[in-house]
Parts: sequence; C-alpha cells; structure tokens
Amino acid sequence: MNFELSSHFEKGYKKLPKKIQNKVGERLEVFENDEFDSILKNHKLHGEYDGFRSINITSDIRIVYRKISNNHYLLHQIGTHSELYS
Repeated sequence: MNFELSSHFEKGYKKLPKKIQNKVGERLEVFENDEFDSILKNHKLHGEYDGFRSINITSDIRIVYRKISNNHYLLHQIGTHSELYS
C-alpha cells in the first residue's frame, strides 16, 4: 500500500505529540490490513471534503484521505474534529 502525504498532512502530523504520532502508525497498519476495520470508523465526508473519507486515530484525532487508485491513498489532513470540520 502506498501513502502519499500532502503538505497539510505533514504539517499537522509534526504538531502532534509523539504518543499520537505512534498511534497514527498503529492505525495505518490496521488500515493496510482492512481499510474498513471497525476500529477506524471509516466514513464518507460531504461538503468541503466531498470525495474524501475519514478515519479515527483517537476519539478526537482524524485523518482525511482520498483513494487515488488501487492501493494508493492521499493522506490529505490530520487534526482534531474541530480543527478539520469547523
């Protein structure tokens, strides 16, 4: 599986505490095995993020992503629910 990181994602990721960065790695491993594993709470987005999907990293941290092609994903944004959707 290939993850492409947007500059928005990279900036947001660098701001996260190390503990949350580690959790991102764990969740992306789950994603690689099963994109729709229930722990990820994967769902479609609407409005500004129409065409994107979201997965949960913690109860408040989300990754907004888009599938580019088979096994190729753009990780577009990462942040808290309020940072991303307000």
